[in-house]
Amino acid sequence: MPPDPMQRALAEAEAAAARGEVPVGAVVLGPDGAPLAAAGNRVEAGDAAGHAELLALRAAAARLGTPRLPGCDLYVTLEPCPMCAQAIALFRIRKLVFGAYDPKGGGVEHGARVFDAASCHHRPEIVGGVREAAAAALLRDFFARLRRDDTDAPR
Repeated sequence: MPPDPMQRALAEAEAAAARGEVPVGAVVLGPDGAPLAAAGNRVEAGDAAGHAELLALRAAAARLGTPRLPGCDLYVTLEPCPMCAQAIALFRIRKLVFGAYDPKGGGVEHGARVFDAASCHHRPEIVGGVREAAAAALLRDFFARLRRDDTDAPR
């Protein structure tokens, strides 16, 4: 049995947290269900657009040698932001599966609702809440650590 793609995305998110990045991970599966690319956030490494989704989508497209990914699925630990949701549409992803919902910054089920906009020319199948508790716990623990570390810092 192939490994669970959301578990792999969670592992990417954990690795991102270990690097000091917001713990978001993403995995792209090809039309045959095999993993094409995986990534964790790399924003703090110097790329404001270094979101896990964009990094994984770009890597998968490069691997296939194509600008779009029809028939491919994206697994991500957090509801994509509006920027990433628009990229998902542009890459023509078949199915988006995400873990935790993001009422504050999400762009799929919250906020901009990119796929519902008349200007969006592709809407993937959407499945939210997969491994939601695990994904949300990673984020909650990461930000609790940041707040704790900030209050422990000398003034």
